[in-house]
Amino acid sequence: MADQKQQQGSSSAAKAGRKKVKKHVTDAIAHVHASFNNTIITITDRQGNTLSWATSGGCGFRGSRKSTPFAAQVAAEKAGNAAQEHGVKMVEVRVKGPGPGRESAVRALNGCGLKITNISDVTPIPHNGCRPPKKRRV
Repeated sequence: MADQKQQQGSSSAAKAGRKKVKKHVTDAIAHVHASFNNTIITITDRQGNTLSWATSGGCGFRGSRKSTPFAAQVAAEKAGNAAQEHGVKMVEVRVKGPGPGRESAVRALNGCGLKITNISDVTPIPHNGCRPPKKRRV
């Protein structure tokens, strides 16, 4: 019985003591997903492994303030600074979605010291697939 308790305790201690491996990557891809309600910025290496990420909601903005360009700018700065700790210097930006944080996120990535090599729009465009939601009547 005592042996089992020791083994359980030692395995959880090993998990807690395990450190995250710091990757050193010079060029990366910044995925900016700008929806109408939120902006998500994920910076990955060329293989798609996540280096850093930030969202407007995670930066302390709630409700309608999440969907503002300023919230997207703050999130992009946070993700960009975290990526620079991994050694990222150059970034290729892929923007997806119609949200208000598209341009401000790209400008914030440029402003925080990352060199933008390419900007591409990867918004999925349907070939007349699903019916869109009805227009709002306010």
